[in-house]
Formats: sequence, structure tokens, C-alpha cells
Amino acid sequence: MKRTSLYHAAPRTVKVVEESLSPPGPGQALVIARSSAISAGTELLYYRGQVEKGTALDVNIPSLRGGIEYPFKYGYASIGRVTEIGEGTDASWVGARVFAFHAHESAFVAPIEELIRLPDVLENDDALFYASMETAASIAMDAKPLIGEDVVVIGQGIIGLLTTAVLSRHPLGTLVTVDSAPSRRGLSRELGAGISLDPNLGAEGILRDAGIASGRADLVVELSGNPDALNLALSLVGHEGRVVVGSWYGTKAVRVNLGTEFHRGRVRLIGSQVSTLGPSLTGRWDKRRRYDLVARLLSEARPSRLITHRFELSEAARAFALLDTGWEGIGQVVLDYPGGEG
Repeated sequence: MKRTSLYHAAPRTVKVVEESLSPPGPGQALVIARSSAISAGTELLYYRGQVEKGTALDVNIPSLRGGIEYPFKYGYASIGRVTEIGEGTDASWVGARVFAFHAHESAFVAPIEELIRLPDVLENDDALFYASMETAASIAMDAKPLIGEDVVVIGQGIIGLLTTAVLSRHPLGTLVTVDSAPSRRGLSRELGAGISLDPNLGAEGILRDAGIASGRADLVVELSGNPDALNLALSLVGHEGRVVVGSWYGTKAVRVNLGTEFHRGRVRLIGSQVSTLGPSLTGRWDKRRRYDLVARLLSEARPSRLITHRFELSEAARAFALLDTGWEGIGQVVLDYPGGEG
């Protein structure tokens, strides 16, 4: 059969190509895609060419093997339906709605163990956020918020908003978010932030308007993708507080002030990345358990409200160009596949 696939052909250049697809082999399934979500974080870095040449596309997703060498496929948030299976595969998979960490393609063949069967209660458009919600859950696990803590989340893009939704389920003292876009600040409050503020207030203004009783935050999560925000995060956190960095800055220069307050304040700077589980969790958690958690969080948060733009796969170049503008009115951008399985 034929399928259409999206390729990154050069920085800021994507092309949709028709190509042949072989039938599924033993233990595999053919998935006809319905939609896929574009990541405005990692994927936009790749689109802009802001990642070092040769960087592995992903360290944990089998379908994204290899390094960044043009042309390459990317994407890790696709939903569709299984229409055919290979020999030795459980027949109950035929007709199943699934999520896959897979590139933007109208159809693909994948091993059954790489597919996540979607529960009936989860709507298709909410399921598109599976990968993003897993990242948000991973950030919360790495942050380890304590009861009564004052927490600040910098950046309310898709990952920031979902992280806010997850953290709002904890018995925190204060949950403050920071973003330059009024529309995103409004969504942030809808998803559970106690207050959402403009970064132009500066650290002093944010702490003042947030009304943090202890003077400074116990925990700050940096998710803006802007390297300059890391210094703001360090200015907001208190003595022996934690700063969790979920942003990937790519090749953008990071100039961090690790001066007196950082040194004498014994601040902990923690990197968070979803590909692996922290060593303290692996004895009790595996990826499948976290996937089940993510499905529950998606059912509760209903993030489909964050979708602002949809394009057919043939219009992918327009979709990426829109994201590249950085316009504050952009939420989740989705690619739809005509004739895809709902």
C-alpha cells in the first residue's frame, strides 16, 4: 500500500512524500493514522536546526533511530486504529484505537508492544496529548513536591500547562505560574494555578504579587524554553530549594548566574527528561504503569481544549511556519490525515 510521510528536508523546510509500505510481519500491526500532534518544544528545535548535527533523534523511541542527518522523519504523538496484524499477533488488536510514539505518517507498521491501546473513556483529541502528559507527569515525579510547598512554574506552553494541571492535584501551599501571554495565563488558571503572572514583573514583583508567605518559592519548574528564564528561576527559589529544568535549549546559549545566592543558598538544580525513569522509581514503576497514570490524568484534565490549529498533512509546511512565528495565540497544532481511522 501507499502512505504519505513528513520529512524534515533542511532547517525550516518540511516535505510530504508518498512512499510504499509493506504489510505487517509477525508480532506487528498496521495502523491507519487519524491525527498527530506537533511538539512546539523538541520538534520545533529540530525544525529550526537548533540542535547539534548528529544528535540522536531520540534515545528511547525505536521508530526514531539514528541521528539528525537530513532528510529525517520526526514526531512522537500519533493516534489511529489497527486495521491489520501480522502472524502470531493477538486478533483482539484488530480495530483497536491506539496511541503511538511515531513520526508523522498516514499509515505505519509497528510492533504491538510499541502501541498503547486507548481506553474507551479517552477521546481521540485528548489522547493526542499522551506524550506531553507523560512529560508533565515525569516532571512532577522528578520535582517531588511536598505538602504545603510554594511552587512556581515558568512557561505555560503545552508542557507547562499540563505540568500545572498535574501539580494542582497536589496539596501545595501556593501554585504560581509565569508566562508572557495573557491567553496562556488564563488557561493556566483554568487548569489549576492559583495565580498566573507576567515575567516582566521580575523576581521581586512575582514574589510580591504571588503572596508567598516564606518570601521565596520552595520549588521552581522552568519550562519556557528560554535560557534567560533560568536566572529568573534561580532568583525565585529559596534556601535549599529546587529548580527543575524541563526545557531543552538546544544550541541556544545558556548564561546562568551561579553566584552568591546559588552557592550560599545550597540550591539544587535538577534536570528532568521523560525518556527514562529516575533510579529511585524503577523498582516499583515501569513505563506501562506510567502510561496507565497518564491515561487517567488525560481523562481528568481533558487537554483537547488546548488545540488551537488543525492542518491536513499536505499543509504541514504551513503548520510548522505558524509555530515558528511564536505567536502567543498558538496552542497545540494538530495534523489530520484525510481518510484516517477514528
